Amino acid sequence: MSPNTDKLSIDKELSWLSFNERVLQEACDPNVPLVERVRFLGIFSNNMDEFFRVRVAAVRRSILLSSLQEGRSNSRHLMAKIQSKVMALQERFDGIYTDLMRELVRRNILLINEKQLSEFHSDWLKKHFRDQFKRHIAPLIVNNNRDLIKQINDDATYLCVCLFTKARRQYALVEVPTKNVPRFIELPAEKSKAKKYLILLDNIIRHCVDELFGPFFEYDAIEVYSMKLTRDADFDITDELEQTQLEKMTKGLKKRLTAEPVRLVYDKEMPEHMLVMLKENLNISSTECLIPGGRYHSFKDFIAFPNPSRDYLENEKLPALNSAGFGRSANSFDAIRMGDIMLNYPYHKFSHFTEMVRQAAYDPAVRFIRINLYRVAKKSHVMQSLIDAVKNGKQVTAVIELRARFDEQSNIEWTRILAEAGVKVHHGITSLKVHSKLCLIGREEQGEIKLYCHVGSGNFNEGTARVYTDLSLFTANQEIAREVEQVFDLIEHPYRRDNFQHLIVSPYDARQKLSHLIDNEIVNAQSHMKAAITLKLNNLLDESLVQKLYEASAAGVKIKLLIRGMCSLIPQIPGISDNIEVYSIVDRFLEHSRVMLFHAGGENKLFICSADWMSRNIDNRVEVSVPIYDLCLKQMIMDILSLQFNDNTKARVINKEQSNPYRNRGNKRKVRSQIAIYQYLINYEKRQLQDFNALRMSAHEGDAERESNAEPDITPELQAKAS
Repeated sequence: MSPNTDKLSIDKELSWLSFNERVLQEACDPNVPLVERVRFLGIFSNNMDEFFRVRVAAVRRSILLSSLQEGRSNSRHLMAKIQSKVMALQERFDGIYTDLMRELVRRNILLINEKQLSEFHSDWLKKHFRDQFKRHIAPLIVNNNRDLIKQINDDATYLCVCLFTKARRQYALVEVPTKNVPRFIELPAEKSKAKKYLILLDNIIRHCVDELFGPFFEYDAIEVYSMKLTRDADFDITDELEQTQLEKMTKGLKKRLTAEPVRLVYDKEMPEHMLVMLKENLNISSTECLIPGGRYHSFKDFIAFPNPSRDYLENEKLPALNSAGFGRSANSFDAIRMGDIMLNYPYHKFSHFTEMVRQAAYDPAVRFIRINLYRVAKKSHVMQSLIDAVKNGKQVTAVIELRARFDEQSNIEWTRILAEAGVKVHHGITSLKVHSKLCLIGREEQGEIKLYCHVGSGNFNEGTARVYTDLSLFTANQEIAREVEQVFDLIEHPYRRDNFQHLIVSPYDARQKLSHLIDNEIVNAQSHMKAAITLKLNNLLDESLVQKLYEASAAGVKIKLLIRGMCSLIPQIPGISDNIEVYSIVDRFLEHSRVMLFHAGGENKLFICSADWMSRNIDNRVEVSVPIYDLCLKQMIMDILSLQFNDNTKARVINKEQSNPYRNRGNKRKVRSQIAIYQYLINYEKRQLQDFNALRMSAHEGDAERESNAEPDITPELQAKAS
């Protein structure tokens, strides 16, 4: 079968917008605690910012390229669809925001503006502004000598100010300094302590704008309106042989500061003269870039919306669990040697990983640490442990990916810190991003080097580990560990070629092995054997692999997909994808783990992966999938997958129309998979702990029995004491 894939796929940009609509559904859901609903508006807005910086920018480049080549392009048609969908979502967003503000008022939480301030709050704010905020504000004065586009940050909200006199207009831009000051300020209690007042930093600046300009400018009137610029986040890295990759990335980041604007969002009440000034100074000619909006921008800050009132307005806390596996010994390496350990974040404590690296930093038996890093926390315990390891004479190698989008500057800074500390830093392969999640520790035991390794689906980031669902395998399986070592060798010496018997490694053998695994299910289905594929991914876009799934479905393979984000595959097409079900879960935690399960004639081949099924992950990145051999861990992951595919509370059905219907519960009991997984893991860890304690007690009893039956060793010292 060779269907026309153009008619059997959804544009990735439209699929992405469908995902963000699911985020907006959470903000609309009355069963979600009120403050969390407001925060989902922030997540939606943050996602949309990135969408314009990356996806829309790419479509605009495609349109420009097509016009230069005088060729026909579908990009204009796609852009029209994007604009239509974005406007519809924005309108829905505005309505939800209004409803949520009313709900907050009913709960005695008032988000007020500068015109609603009492005299008491007005005086308090002016003093607070002078004492705390003004030091972080330096207005940009607009004049012909300043290239304004080079001065504007595209992740910030600005207040556009116009100072009027009878003779002229003077414009200025004031950046809302959210990097230094919280966006939301809670005002002190006044008469009624039951009412909680919040005000946006934007409105504090509006209220105190005369304190900024009054001492230096004469004006008769003043106008203030908000705006936000979004730039193309991509940039070219010039391939100059004399430059290191670090130098190229640093140069590329500077280019991003002056990149082409892809969106100017502005207050729709902004007067025409002010909008014209912005268009002229920011070199915006296309009306496609202009998005009229409300009074406030950078809604991403609503992710941190405070809860000044009752606990029930937020999600109930789910304390992260201790791992019984790591509880087997105070020494992390002894614990791993006793058997493979699987952590499931954020349900498990990420500190088990940081503790392992901390111990490796001073363990006298550890000889080397190798780790690859994609995104790390600003205050990273992992990085500090690597530095401590160097101080203790360990050989430490860190592969830092400089091209982790929007984390480039952070990774450049970490490169400098680690290199100065003596860590051997690599930046991978010029043409390939290193996206695998590997850590390898070599330990001398009984005169030989024994390897301990971590292979996972998520970053070594203490911050995101609290909200992203991810899987981490810790193993002392020497065959797997040696293959992890081979991956590090390939990154440092890309001209080498190795064969992997256990791991699936992009770009070396992933496409071939994945196709083989699917083909095996097709053969089994054609032989009237049970055949099934279960995938949990962030994104499914690779055209060739989608085609293979269509082929498998047509052959009778039962396919179940859990895709959080973009999915170009269309399920339930008669004769093509009848056997494919696709669901997406959006809930309090961001689904980030990647799992592949192939029935394989009852063998149930299961892998956890760093890679999505996108062409870039299969062909243009270093990615690693690891098989799970431990039967207990394999069953645990299969049980969790079962809970997720039975979710009838937060699961949406992915269909051709991209309408995001919630899964029909029918007469079945309510299943909310993220809560069910937490309860499952509580019980799982209890059983593991009980089994370990029983084993330890049995071992102690055996030792005691052997001691009672054994002849005592009479040493000279004992003999002397006895006499």
